[in-house]
Amino acid sequence: MQLAQSLQAIKPSYIREILSVANSADVISLAGGLPDGDHFPLALMEQSIQQLTTRSELFQYGSTAGYGPLLAYFRECYQLTDQQDALVCTGSQQGLDLIARAFLDAGDKVVMEAPSYLGALQVFGLAQASIESIQQREDGPDLQELEQCFANKTIKMFYAVPDFHNPTGVCWSLEVRKKVAQLCQQYNVALIEDAPYRELRFAGTELPLVSSFCPEQAIVLRSYSKIATPGIRLGLVSGPKAWISALERVKQGADLHSSQPMQAVLLDLLQHEDFPTHLDGLRQLYRQRYQYLAGLLTAQLPDNCQFEPVEGGMFIWLRLPECNVDKLAKDMLAVGVAVVPSSVFYQSEAGKGAAFRLNFTNACHSDLLLAVNRLAQVLKSIKE
Repeated sequence: MQLAQSLQAIKPSYIREILSVANSADVISLAGGLPDGDHFPLALMEQSIQQLTTRSELFQYGSTAGYGPLLAYFRECYQLTDQQDALVCTGSQQGLDLIARAFLDAGDKVVMEAPSYLGALQVFGLAQASIESIQQREDGPDLQELEQCFANKTIKMFYAVPDFHNPTGVCWSLEVRKKVAQLCQQYNVALIEDAPYRELRFAGTELPLVSSFCPEQAIVLRSYSKIATPGIRLGLVSGPKAWISALERVKQGADLHSSQPMQAVLLDLLQHEDFPTHLDGLRQLYRQRYQYLAGLLTAQLPDNCQFEPVEGGMFIWLRLPECNVDKLAKDMLAVGVAVVPSSVFYQSEAGKGAAFRLNFTNACHSDLLLAVNRLAQVLKSIKE
């Protein structure tokens, strides 16, 4: 059977493919955005999971919008207004897919920072959207470039990860957040705010969501993969009632509803008295691993390998001297270290620079040390 033209244009996910290799016992993976599996809150989930067999109602068909008690919890937790609604989805990645299917026609223009999240590039590519790339600065998108784009082109939505951006780790400043919200309102552009790493801040001061400055103009995506477990496959989309209603109609045709038993388990976890302690421990662990990796990179790599400090999230964006970054990533894999090259995070060649996205949350200190030692050796061999 002939593939759809939209699918033919989409490259397979480098990260999905490399993970099959990276999971090998003899490979140190700094590739995927994986939380540390040894620190999943399984003990906090144990009682809830054991009691599932006594809750047969959870195994019946459920509401497309989500498990009622969980939605009620989210409404209170995220202080949703009477003009807003929420929809539980099968991971926030599904939420992104629902948004594209509900609101994008072929050729519609979507603005994204460059570089940007690979999964979003794939979703918008399948929707046959026209992606407009905006350069990213240390405190967020280039505002002048963004406003020119909004003013001169008919833009339907702006997709962004303002808190600990994937792949660069950038966190938007308060001034940038307010200005982006104002521009979205002024030019009637929908803001798609992806916030999977927001709870993983381990330094600095928490900033308000960008959408809090333009709630009538924004959809927020939240993920529970990073703070609970990825395997439960649960996320949340919230925004204006009419927009969420449209997403619910698309989800009805996609999978009817997300797993009810897992939604009940997630609710019990989020309400567990020890869950805040779990989150604090996770932040402390990731801060230690980030600081350790950052120290190794500074000490062992040449001056032309640079990165900006991050205050949370999962990634360091290591800028490299001009090179064939794809070949360099393969050279790293040959010595037992999996990394993601910068090339996969760009829609076009414009603005591309050589870099690696390094994940610091899923490797212990000894593995991080080995990985940086091997990276230093590979870079040295290229110079020679």
